[in-house]
Amino acid sequence: MSYPSAPVTPLQTFTGSLSARLGLMTLTLLLEIAIISLWVDNAQLSRDGLIVGIVAQWGATVVRAVVAFALFWIVFGQAGAGTALEAIRLRLADQPVRWVLAPWHGLALAAFGALSQQLYWSGQTGNLLPAVWIAGGVTVLVTLAIVFAPWPVWRALLASTVDVWGFGLGATIVAVALTRAARALWEPVSSLTFEFAAALLRLTMLPVRSNPVLRELGTDHFQVEIAAECSGLEGVALVLVFGAAWLWFFRSEYRFPHALLLLPAGMAAIWVLNTVRIAALIGIGHAGWESVALGGFHSQAGWITFVSVSLAICWASRRLPWLASGSKAFSPAAPTVAKSTAEGDWTAPWLVPFLAILGAGLVSRASTGGFEWLYPLRVIAAGAALWFFRNEYRKISWRLSWAAPAAGVAVFALWLGLEKLSPQAPNAALSSGLAALPMLPRALWLCCRVLGAVVTVPVAEELAFRGFLMRRLSSASFTQVDPTLFRAFAWFASSTAFGLLHGERWLAGALAGLIYAWAYSRRGSIGDAAAAHGITNGLLALWVLATGETQLW
Repeated sequence: MSYPSAPVTPLQTFTGSLSARLGLMTLTLLLEIAIISLWVDNAQLSRDGLIVGIVAQWGATVVRAVVAFALFWIVFGQAGAGTALEAIRLRLADQPVRWVLAPWHGLALAAFGALSQQLYWSGQTGNLLPAVWIAGGVTVLVTLAIVFAPWPVWRALLASTVDVWGFGLGATIVAVALTRAARALWEPVSSLTFEFAAALLRLTMLPVRSNPVLRELGTDHFQVEIAAECSGLEGVALVLVFGAAWLWFFRSEYRFPHALLLLPAGMAAIWVLNTVRIAALIGIGHAGWESVALGGFHSQAGWITFVSVSLAICWASRRLPWLASGSKAFSPAAPTVAKSTAEGDWTAPWLVPFLAILGAGLVSRASTGGFEWLYPLRVIAAGAALWFFRNEYRKISWRLSWAAPAAGVAVFALWLGLEKLSPQAPNAALSSGLAALPMLPRALWLCCRVLGAVVTVPVAEELAFRGFLMRRLSSASFTQVDPTLFRAFAWFASSTAFGLLHGERWLAGALAGLIYAWAYSRRGSIGDAAAAHGITNGLLALWVLATGETQLW
């Protein structure tokens, strides 16, 4: 397979790329915020002082607003810079990242950390300490910024993105306001959810017991409380974000405002399915499977409905000509000219193994109470998908180099280091579930768990996140993208998505994604990334088996 030649090397691309610098700076800032937030809590602040009271009430909101605005500005700022952007890029090309200034940023960060500890734990009520603390936070931002670019570059960039500033501030204010207002909607919406779920239960002829005052719903044998968090608004918000992102990403292929109807349709569908989930949970509990109802089904059915609605949005939007643009890109009658006749449709081989793991995982977790005894289903599903596309994978480079073990060990050390910063208790359900199994089933389960962690999961996830997503974010014809010539946005966006896949350990996952992306882009071999991922998971498996820290699984 041939790729277009590169005018510059990857190192030159990084040092001269505005996107790379902004992305790395944002990732560094998020890491620092996450570290400091681990040991400060607004509940510890005194509310008596003026400034400290404002910090206690609005501090977290302001931090979220700053991060949201920064992300908005990074995404849209380069488009708003217009013709000035080329001059900024030329200036950056001759000025590498000034790591020599990083110690000054480190000192500012250390001082800010000491001020944070003093502010949050001393109980002081004066205005001097919180004022100095705010100044320290601004100093951290400024010193971090000048590490990645000199002040003249920032001044030119800020001056050329005045419109983006306006739109970014407006969008941030609206987002923050909606976030705070959404909490006020939980109570009334949860009442509506309660009534709808009760109506669905009555259709099943079960002996329904309903207490609207306490929001308790169930039967003679099994009852649950419909809390405000069960209103379904979180799912509505997720579908809104997913749908908006989908329409924006493929905006050239849709007719507007027709396509916007997908958003309210998806939001209504996820809310209805949330009430169906509640009714089904009560039915499962009434049948005698209380642990399954309150365990796996309760935690996973929401994700199953979200994935179902999201896939339905994708499927429906591609098959309704009324929503498609004049290009007929999604029309059923249109010829499939987008596929490469030489290479065929490569999307499925890159994504199906990962989707198979997700689907099997949702089913296995929803079918169990605490211990996921059906975990081998994930290995079987991924193995079947990989075997099905085995001929296609022969066209991919699986060569290995020293980068694989180096990256794998580095991520393992990073993962354990971040775990020590925010230690968690061992997974009691996993430990007790394994202890309850006879020796042979326990050994077989552990073998499948290690096999999945070392082989099927790394291969499937690297195919999806590095092989597909990282290149797809660079070009729609992703098979023509040379993986050794990365784009900064694709590098950071795919690593962020990989991090979000790991839930509470999103930061460790995002940093791991960056390292695996480096291993992949170094020689363009997916084998290096998959081997590095497998080595990390293998070392973690050995650590879990040796120490009993099952929370890492």
